[in-house]
Amino acid sequence: MSVAILSGIIILLALVVLLVVGMPIAMALAIASILAILPVLNFDAAVLTGAQRIFSGISIFSLLAIPFFILAGNIMNRGGIAVRLINLAKLFTGQTPGALAQTNVVANMMFGSISGSGTAAASAMGSMIAPIEKDEGYEPSFSAATNISSAPSGLLIPPSNVMITYSLVSGGTSVAALFMAGYIPGLLWGLACMSVAYILARQHGYRAEHVFASKEAWKVMADAIPCLLLLVVVIGGIISGVFTATEGSVVAVVYSLLLSMFCYHSISLQDLPRIFEESAEMTGIIIFLIGTSSIMSWVMAFTNIPEAVSAGLLGLTDSRILILLFINIILLVVGTFMDMTPACLIFTPIFLPVCMALGINPIHFGIFMIFNLCIGTITPPVGTTLFVGVKVGGVELESVVRWLLPFFAALVIALLLVTYIPELSLWLPGLMGYVK
Repeated sequence: MSVAILSGIIILLALVVLLVVGMPIAMALAIASILAILPVLNFDAAVLTGAQRIFSGISIFSLLAIPFFILAGNIMNRGGIAVRLINLAKLFTGQTPGALAQTNVVANMMFGSISGSGTAAASAMGSMIAPIEKDEGYEPSFSAATNISSAPSGLLIPPSNVMITYSLVSGGTSVAALFMAGYIPGLLWGLACMSVAYILARQHGYRAEHVFASKEAWKVMADAIPCLLLLVVVIGGIISGVFTATEGSVVAVVYSLLLSMFCYHSISLQDLPRIFEESAEMTGIIIFLIGTSSIMSWVMAFTNIPEAVSAGLLGLTDSRILILLFINIILLVVGTFMDMTPACLIFTPIFLPVCMALGINPIHFGIFMIFNLCIGTITPPVGTTLFVGVKVGGVELESVVRWLLPFFAALVIALLLVTYIPELSLWLPGLMGYVK
């Protein structure tokens, strides 16, 4: 048995066992990686090298973007932005059957992209819209399912922390290119959810809402424009080269803080210590994950596991369609029990070489992998966004899953479109000169 196969089996078995017994993912990654390298190195050398890899894995300047985007997102969650985006969404969905559900989808797309968090979007939007929908006669499980299914769309619409993580682990794929590539798939996610919500609303007789008077509409837009300008400033600055993604994350913090404190007056100085504390906790978890995953990336490279997987898949079939379908199925299964960040860190080094051997652009692969893993965040048994949405909606998981099934079907169709039509991901980056 080759070293690559033996080490791969050790990693797989160790991860399964450690995760089943409740070991934190970061620790499970480190321990499984050390065990997998023991057939090649002695224990002392393996542990010492592992420790070095943790520090080298997190000693990267571009990683500073993650804590700053997390901080910006937490400021926005407290900053009164959600209600203004909901009102703005009503302008575009007020005449549609099931208008409140459609509003939920559009608001999740906007707030998720600004905050960079699907769970934050599900929590903020669900807690505000669900009571209104209940008063209007909407089935609470339908409302919760719409909120849950649409919340991850903002993870594809930049800025997105998982895109920064993918850029790091894929060997330096352009963050700006990934940001541009996420727009159309993110909008496609939202349109898929809106289509299902429209059909279900027609079936159950959920009506349209009132139309805003022109004076009222202008006020709603004026209130929301400062929120949306954040995306223009940050993404525009990154794309135009005025600042890097890391510098853009700092701009996002400053802008969101000024907006929340001096424009909307929704955050005071007394709120800041708690916001900083929550951001530091979340940052610590993600950075430690990246550090321990660096051990696994090194072990895989040292033992040639990606090459073995690539040779195995390409040996089974040379059909690009079948290989991409196989990769998607694996990622869909993985996403049901693993969070996006560790899944991205583990499976990018395994599947990216396979896709590159098939001539697939790393930007395209990153987008359809992120799209795939986003579905996992709303899928039992470990979907974080799913459980947040259920809790906020005040409903039982069993009742929500029945309503989620048509949303899952629509999202899988959208995933296949993103997978097999590269232009959906590559057209905008190509337009900006990021793809030759």
